[in-house]
Amino acid sequence: MFTESSQKLSILVIHGPNLNMLGIREPGIYGSVTLEGINRLLSEKADSLGCTLSITQSNDEGVLVESIQDALGNHQGILINAAAYTHTSIAIRDALSAVKIPTVEVHLSNIYQRESFRHHSYIAPIAVGQISGFGANSYRLGLEALHHYLNQQE
Repeated sequence: MFTESSQKLSILVIHGPNLNMLGIREPGIYGSVTLEGINRLLSEKADSLGCTLSITQSNDEGVLVESIQDALGNHQGILINAAAYTHTSIAIRDALSAVKIPTVEVHLSNIYQRESFRHHSYIAPIAVGQISGFGANSYRLGLEALHHYLNQQE
């Protein structure tokens, strides 16, 4: 359990492919908030929760896998929007499973109201939880849920 007197929780935030295009890319689906706006929202929430964030974005599956592997021993939680890799990447799923760091999966849109190929997540079965459909607030809610979960662990 993490308390005021112990070390600060450190959470890795991973943004997957095309999320660098937020604000431009299909605003009817993903909204008008940019990735920088989401990162600011997360940083403000992390400050209020008393935890630290390390944030990365990549369009490259291998870079995301290496970020997950590098989290071992450095972060107590992972907040991930693997974007399209959610539905295709066994490699990302296996990296998350290997490091055994509590993970919350987030999505801007409700993936279950979209195309049927988006209804399957390789990450959900190994994640603490999944939050989708609340736009940029999915990230904030995911961070709050992950922080709460980590503080309940002994």
